[in-house]
Amino acid sequence: MNFSNLLIQWYLLNKRDLPWRNTINPYHIWLSEIMLQQTRVAQGTPYFLAFTTAFPTVFDLAKADEEQVLKLWQGLGYYSRARNLHKAAQYVAFELNGVFPNNYKQLLELKGVGEYTAAAIASFSYNEAVPVVDGNVFRVLSRYFDVETDIALASAKKEFAALAFELMPKEDPATFNQAIMEFGALQCVPRNPECTICVFNASCLALQKNKINQLPVKSKKLKVTKRYFNYLVIGDENDNTIIQKRTAKGIWHNLYEFPLIESEKEEGFEYIENSLKSSLVVDNKVISIMEYDDKSNVHKLSHQHLYIRFWKVTVAGLVINGIDNKVLRSFPFPIVIHNFIEKELK
Repeated sequence: MNFSNLLIQWYLLNKRDLPWRNTINPYHIWLSEIMLQQTRVAQGTPYFLAFTTAFPTVFDLAKADEEQVLKLWQGLGYYSRARNLHKAAQYVAFELNGVFPNNYKQLLELKGVGEYTAAAIASFSYNEAVPVVDGNVFRVLSRYFDVETDIALASAKKEFAALAFELMPKEDPATFNQAIMEFGALQCVPRNPECTICVFNASCLALQKNKINQLPVKSKKLKVTKRYFNYLVIGDENDNTIIQKRTAKGIWHNLYEFPLIESEKEEGFEYIENSLKSSLVVDNKVISIMEYDDKSNVHKLSHQHLYIRFWKVTVAGLVINGIDNKVLRSFPFPIVIHNFIEKELK
């Protein structure tokens, strides 16, 4: 039995029952694929269900306010995905009359849709014979065929896409694409796969050559930057606080946060006190400054490690544009700030 037949047979017996697999609706498939970029299925599924409930059609999503979209996305991370999702929905709804492009080439024109996502939508919704290539596909094919190409190279995707296309049954590309991704997610996992129960254990070259842990080859390492965030949680005599919107490009764009003092290293009370005096955060007289915790909350992003501290700043009088805790909770925040609010601000 050849690779594709065995793979698909395994898939039909082992596939997970996921809500976006029970449809060929391109809106639902597009939503799921954007959400599952750099997100585990278990984490992404509740968000998919929440979005399809709040926005049953692409028109509903297009007409929503961006803050509403970001609030619902809160906790998924990589917030540029949500902003691009919203822009693409507006384009499909208002420029294409709600009809998604029906082929790989035109799907690539949607904001936030890259080669992998376009291939997934084109094959799952329209059965177009175009292969998906993601981390799972790299891993399965490199191990089975003992391909030592460095997947960090730009040329690697083209090589693996050509191999996947050759293997793909052209009459049913959707099932093949879903099967190879599912196989990589459930069976041919990155670390310590259970090769003894694998359907390919008689023919996998990496297993025969004892190279499972060496493949796929990936040389490029991401440089991680350390940043130090000090958030000022202002509290006035009515227990109102103030927040600001992150309008600059970069992490958490268009999300909200408390007034921020970013430092070059971890700093203590004296630094915060002096910085507050020289800043324009509030005109009110500062009564007290107190740290909520004596250690940083380390928040790890793909390319940055954020060392976050929250400082309680009590001031006299009333702050301008102050909001209470109930209103505060209605804004979209980065998940680390959202969790702090839920824990500390009753």
